[in-house]
Amino acid sequence: MHWLQSLDVALFRFINLRLSNPLLDRLMPFFSGNSLFVPLLIVLGAIVIWRAGARGRVCVVMVALVVCLGDPLVVNTFKHAAGRPRPFKVIADAHVPPQIGKTDSFSMPSAHTANWFAATLVLLVYFRRSVSFMLPFAATVGFSRIYNGMHYPSDVLVGAILGAGYAAALVWSLDALWRWAGRRWFPIWWRRLPSLLHPGLECEPSGAPAEQPATCNRQPAPDQHWLRLGYVLISLLLFVRIAYLGSGKIELSEDEAYQWLWSKHLALSYYSKPPLIACTQFLGTTLWGDNEFGVRFFSPVIAAALSLLLLRFFAREVSARVGVLLVLIATATPLLAVGATLMTIDPLSVLFWTAAMISGWRAVQLGATRHWLWTGLWMGLGFLSKYTALFQWLCWAVFFILWKPGRALLKRPGPYLALLVGALCALPVLVWNAQHDWITVTHLEERGGLGTPWRPTTQYLRDFVLAEAGLLNPLFVIAAVWASIAFWRRARQSHLLIYLFSMGVPLIVLYLLYTLRARVQPNWIAPSVLPLLCLMAVYWDLRWRAGARAVKAWLALGLVTGLPVVVVLHETNVLGKIFGRNLPPKFDPLTRVRAYREMARVVGEARTKLIAESKPVFVIANHYGIASLITFYLPEAKAGAPDDPLVYSRSSDKPENQFYFWPGYDRRRGQNAIFVQETHTPQPLPEQIQKEFATVTDLGIHDIQYRDRVFHQIQLFECRGLR
Repeated sequence: MHWLQSLDVALFRFINLRLSNPLLDRLMPFFSGNSLFVPLLIVLGAIVIWRAGARGRVCVVMVALVVCLGDPLVVNTFKHAAGRPRPFKVIADAHVPPQIGKTDSFSMPSAHTANWFAATLVLLVYFRRSVSFMLPFAATVGFSRIYNGMHYPSDVLVGAILGAGYAAALVWSLDALWRWAGRRWFPIWWRRLPSLLHPGLECEPSGAPAEQPATCNRQPAPDQHWLRLGYVLISLLLFVRIAYLGSGKIELSEDEAYQWLWSKHLALSYYSKPPLIACTQFLGTTLWGDNEFGVRFFSPVIAAALSLLLLRFFAREVSARVGVLLVLIATATPLLAVGATLMTIDPLSVLFWTAAMISGWRAVQLGATRHWLWTGLWMGLGFLSKYTALFQWLCWAVFFILWKPGRALLKRPGPYLALLVGALCALPVLVWNAQHDWITVTHLEERGGLGTPWRPTTQYLRDFVLAEAGLLNPLFVIAAVWASIAFWRRARQSHLLIYLFSMGVPLIVLYLLYTLRARVQPNWIAPSVLPLLCLMAVYWDLRWRAGARAVKAWLALGLVTGLPVVVVLHETNVLGKIFGRNLPPKFDPLTRVRAYREMARVVGEARTKLIAESKPVFVIANHYGIASLITFYLPEAKAGAPDDPLVYSRSSDKPENQFYFWPGYDRRRGQNAIFVQETHTPQPLPEQIQKEFATVTDLGIHDIQYRDRVFHQIQLFECRGLR
């Protein structure tokens, strides 16, 4: 092994140092990653799909699968198992061209090489002649990784073998799975595509290969096929999301860590939010432990439950085909995709709003009391998740105004029983607030700026519209707005259109009007997004059935543009692998879930140094989010939560956050502390902290890095002698 390692290093030095020259310094970084690769691959993929028919479509899907699954699941697993440092970290004089960004990830095997050799093998299966240009190109990419100082030759060799190996395993495994499952679950589709390795063949109804495709059964796939496909899709998405959370690629956000602390102090309600998020995180961490996975476990589960509810709802009311397409649309909508990963109050709010919408439609159709009771329960649980649920009663009022036959329901006890159940669910919040001087009402009033004079402005409206257009997928936004305006002409064909309009649009209009007074956060309209997408799906399905064939192309374009954005939102580092440069932290959407473990480490080191003065040291943060994150990521702080807290939020004379209602640091008189505040420029110590301690020493600004990039900056103070 020592001899092989010496040979590996010698080959690396020969390629990286002896072959170094200005021409290759320009050329090799181009092969490692450049801004032309992705657009070129998209164009080539579109050409293959257009020109090569079924074989081209299957080939493109296979390439996408081996790259998207192979890199995170196989290559990264091997990287962490081997734990080999990059050559430039070990060999001091390793040559790294300035265009190449250095990374902290491990070296063995080369992900670039694995991806290109995996793609080469897939193309070889479907287009034999492609090997004449794909193999040299893949080899050049592997060589560039050595030349650029990123990998040893053995890393590239293992990457090539591994990539080709898992590509072959995936292609042949999926083909075998389709031959088995397709024949049983999707027989009509299977007759059209009996083999994924030979997509051009079709089958006779008996299953025998046909010489003439015209003899095959061409009847459209029944709804049962689409329903089964929906179940498969939802299961696959659940598996991928849980695997992503299990990989630990992102850390907790401020709100997640804050609400995790709530789960350690279970109560009837909290300063700013209802109690259900704390109960959910308590259950998740009880099952899986106090880690990121435990905190977020129910987020993908809720997303799967929502998809299942919508699929079954559309299979009953419209068609399973539209239900499957709606699940895909939701998956390609960035705001909903984020909600399927982060565990905040929004996933719960969206779940119960949607459940109430679906059970409410059953109650409207059938008039059964039990459906009204379920509707009231879901709306009550929605209130215990987020106070926005109160506006769903407004949506019901709009529905009864718009749909005259529905007003007859108001003469029956069902709606009033639903209102009663919802009111009973609100009791925990009302009791807690009654015990705490209705502090939540005061907080919501202050946050909404209701206590200040109204000065009309359009600045917030513009910001809100632009943010929602990006987070909801611009193509889907256009289609949804069009449907919301034009659906009246087709309302007679489906009263469901009026109902879906009433369950979503009023909330959006309300917040649009509110932007004339104050800033509205993009996630505030989250409960209305799915009703709006449902309205869009029903309306455009009716248009498609009436002959509007452009609907299919618009849907495909929305999915093709939305899904890559969703992938990047989950792993922005993929941009660095593709283009050779990472996003600046200022523009990286994952900045809010990265580098907090490193922040806790820096704070912990400062605390350890101060402990040397032989006095206990605790930590104070200037913001409740930072206090929560340090508690979660500083081992000794997490171990003491909640009975013996080590980290506190800055004290105040009036309630500003939930820390006000928990034991403070006033009982630590005489002890020392580290004060933390997140800032990019030096700031004076808050006057309250200055008064509370005998002496204070400014430790300056500390850079908090993630992969050699500064994601956060904190200012630390040594505070001695709590008065």
